[in-house]
Amino acid sequence: MITYVFLGIIAIFSIYALTDRNIMYKYMFYPYGIKHNREHYRFLTHAFVHGDYMHLAFNFITLFSLGHDLEERVFPYFFGDKLGKLYYILLFTGGIYAASITEYLRQRNNPAYSSLGASGALTSIMFCWIMLIPKENLNLFIISMPGWVFGILVLVISYALIVRKKKTDYTDNISHESHFWGAMFGILFILIVKPDAVTHFFKQFFP
Repeated sequence: MITYVFLGIIAIFSIYALTDRNIMYKYMFYPYGIKHNREHYRFLTHAFVHGDYMHLAFNFITLFSLGHDLEERVFPYFFGDKLGKLYYILLFTGGIYAASITEYLRQRNNPAYSSLGASGALTSIMFCWIMLIPKENLNLFIISMPGWVFGILVLVISYALIVRKKKTDYTDNISHESHFWGAMFGILFILIVKPDAVTHFFKQFFP
């Protein structure tokens, strides 16, 4: 299954990079290197390396939970098996790029900035899942709440932290922009492949 392939690549590549920091630095997201050294591969490869084992474990479990469910249950129900798998691949890879665009534009002349991890792709998957089954409980770690509630919390917190970072010197080494724009891509993606998604979303609340 596609999710297991993604998980395998992430696990192997991340663990390899954690044992060799030169590999991590070579493949992480580095906007300055993309612009000035034409290292365009970094747009994609940064999603498959992680900064530490906790970061890897969190993203690994999130992808295993939501990605597997979207691929095997939700997408096949709405689009059929073959088309659903194609959409799933496009959603995951598209989310990686979409979540990185604003970081690239803002940091492309900053040689001190870099980031890594699959968070953008994961929030794309999460919000696509929420758009299709908003009232179903999202169960992640110790969290269990309706998907639409969790989605609102993610957007509000991510946006607030983006604003805070811009207005102050606060830093937590987390790319909240990736979370926010990954979520936006997930919503946009499902609106493109399923134009009645908004109607479907609100029908869950107002049949």
